[in-house]
Amino acid sequence: MSETIRVLVAEDHNMVRQGLVALLNVVEGMEVVAEAADGLEAIEQFRKHQPHITLMDLRMPRLGGVEAIERLRAEFSQARFIVLTTYDGDEDIYRALKAGARAYVLKGMSKEELVGIIRMVHAGKSHIPPAIAERLAERMGAEDLTPREFDVLEQIVRGQSNKEIAALLKVSEATVKTHINNLLGKLGVSDRTQAATAAIQRGIVPLESLKRERR
Repeated sequence: MSETIRVLVAEDHNMVRQGLVALLNVVEGMEVVAEAADGLEAIEQFRKHQPHITLMDLRMPRLGGVEAIERLRAEFSQARFIVLTTYDGDEDIYRALKAGARAYVLKGMSKEELVGIIRMVHAGKSHIPPAIAERLAERMGAEDLTPREFDVLEQIVRGQSNKEIAALLKVSEATVKTHINNLLGKLGVSDRTQAATAAIQRGIVPLESLKRERR
């Protein structure tokens, strides 16, 4: 008899998590052995149950999915992760796969697709949809932003002027302009507006963080 695939579901939305658990527990040859509502709980449950496959949401409270994957991969090098998310920004894709995820799937896919991907990853294979793979290849060719360049880009998305960014980061306007020129080149855009648009579309600056700050 073939081995039962033991699954951990890490998802902060309770109804989504319960739906996934119920769905997978009726699939022949699969068993959900644990569930988690945030990244820290996912690490705790993984250590306790050591599942074959972990379905990991990217954006969760206390600790995000990417960070949880990084920590677990450092401790369990053979761990296999499938990133399950509603986001398809290429920065999210890049960070998740760089951390060690084997597959990237969007929520809303059919049961048959999800079950097929779980079996595929359990067999040692990877699954990246063609459209996502193409965007990932483009992202792999781009340089990473430095932490300070990311800070400047985030403020550009928030609509801050160079002077305001300089005051916030406690640097000169000339330094801010240097960071802007560098990040424009790395993003492959020509001005601040295009940089802000690219940052949002690629998921480099998550919209959720901007919305939370406005509340």
